Amino acid sequence: MRKLVGLLLVLCTSMGLAFAQGATAKKTATAGSSAAEELKQVERDWIDGQKAGDADKIGQLLADDWSGLTSDGKKVNKQQYLADYKSGAQKFESIEVGPMDARVFGSIGVVQGSDTEKSSYKGKDTSGKYVWMDVFQKKDGKWRAVRSEVTKVQP
Repeated sequence: MRKLVGLLLVLCTSMGLAFAQGATAKKTATAGSSAAEELKQVERDWIDGQKAGDADKIGQLLADDWSGLTSDGKKVNKQQYLADYKSGAQKFESIEVGPMDARVFGSIGVVQGSDTEKSSYKGKDTSGKYVWMDVFQKKDGKWRAVRSEVTKVQP
């Protein structure tokens, strides 16, 4: 009889631990999913800023030490990037965003996506399809882009 009671106690304890682990995993997945949706919204806000040519709005989404690689392989910093919007050198007539994939690793997030745009840079047509990836860091409760890369897809 004691063996049976001991076995039942072990089984109940094991089931309780398994349930607790499952609940923790579900909570973590939900939190990651929520953060991924936050990142996708930041991307949409960035795109809205690009379409409006709003350097101030874009600047709020970038970390001070942000840098990016342009589709022609040039490295730009935040000040250079925003200067192109302030001067009107970078213009977007339309941007149609494709699916985005966001992953969160604690306070770091990565978003991959694509868009088809009608755009120009310093008067030259740059329209086409692009794929991109942005890396974000969450600091003081806000996601800020820290690194970016964009590539133009050749037809």
